[in-house]
Amino acid sequence: MSFAAPGVERWALLLGLSLFFGFAFEGFYTDLPLRPGGVRTFPLLALAGGALYLLEPRYAAAFIAGLLVLGSWLYAYVWRETKHEARAVDGAFIVPACNLLAYGLGPLALTQSLWLSVGISVAAVLLIGARSRLHDWVARVSLQEVMTAGQFLILVGVVLPLLAGLPPIPYTTVTPFGVGLAVVAVSTISYSSYLLQRFVFKGGGTLLASILGGLYSSTATTVVLARRSHQEGMTAELQAGIVAATAMMYLRVLVVSSLFNFALGRVLALPLLALAAASGSIAWQRARFASASANPTSFSNPLQLSTALVFAFLFVATSMLATYVERHLGRGGIFALAGVVGVSDIDPFVLSLAQGVAGVSVTTAASAILIAASSNNLLKAVYTMAFARRREAAVPAAILGSLAVLGVVIALTVFR
Repeated sequence: MSFAAPGVERWALLLGLSLFFGFAFEGFYTDLPLRPGGVRTFPLLALAGGALYLLEPRYAAAFIAGLLVLGSWLYAYVWRETKHEARAVDGAFIVPACNLLAYGLGPLALTQSLWLSVGISVAAVLLIGARSRLHDWVARVSLQEVMTAGQFLILVGVVLPLLAGLPPIPYTTVTPFGVGLAVVAVSTISYSSYLLQRFVFKGGGTLLASILGGLYSSTATTVVLARRSHQEGMTAELQAGIVAATAMMYLRVLVVSSLFNFALGRVLALPLLALAAASGSIAWQRARFASASANPTSFSNPLQLSTALVFAFLFVATSMLATYVERHLGRGGIFALAGVVGVSDIDPFVLSLAQGVAGVSVTTAASAILIAASSNNLLKAVYTMAFARRREAAVPAAILGSLAVLGVVIALTVFR
């Protein structure tokens, strides 16, 4: 096995990265005077690791021997720091981890791609530099949030790959992988908007919370705001929030449609953007008369495995139903189905049309999606009146009703 010795530029890279790591380490851990490592130690460890690896690169025996010596030295440090509970200090395990990383940086910088060694070094510096912030996040993030993130990773990294290559589901043109991809796409939009609201724009006000909430469920956002208005009154701020959530629904439908069927997304772009702009303008006008609220609006985490399973079931059932309706009732049947599914979650219907229903053209699918969105707006108007129980709720309900009528007019005239 031939091995080309690294050039001087690789050694210069190694020295620079280890010095960078050492400077950062000493800057962040000045409160640990007896800790090993730093601006001199890390370059020496990195150079030693690289040189020992080059001595015997086939099995890396010399490098492993050096690793054992370094591990023994670090074990003595950890044992000393943790022997007495009263003496234990923060960073007792981070310090040896950084020393081991500095040692391993040697063969990485000398033999691997530039981006790998630079990326690892920068990531390590960012992690040790964000010590206080990360601990602060840990205090703010509940165990339930961590479990939810784990469920999302299961969907993306376990369930989706297992579904690849499976044949289409009977009575539909949709494959199990397509169902999984649809679940992941909608879950990603929902989860991202929730995280933005929960950790980035927390306390940003009702209008911002409504915009983010509308990204994963304009119906749920409308219900939350209508219930809140029952206690506080249907203020201009709440009216703006309800309409703004619907504006985001149009944008979400456009994104989801375009992801799975670019031709469908291109046909829907103009009407959906126009409807989003109209509702967004109305929301902005209402927000101008709003005063800052002392009660921030929050929404629950939309991502759960049970929710994903229900969505997958609805997606498959809707695809089967749409295929049956188109085969026996044609275009009119698809429009009638769109009006019915609008009183629930419209995403499964949108995705079933985006992934293709036999016999349904792009223009028919676009019209059906607009009708479904309009039907959903009528449902939200009913929810607004029912949960708010106030005369002022007639204003956002009338706006939602007008948007529904406009959507149906576009569906039946523009896409004939």
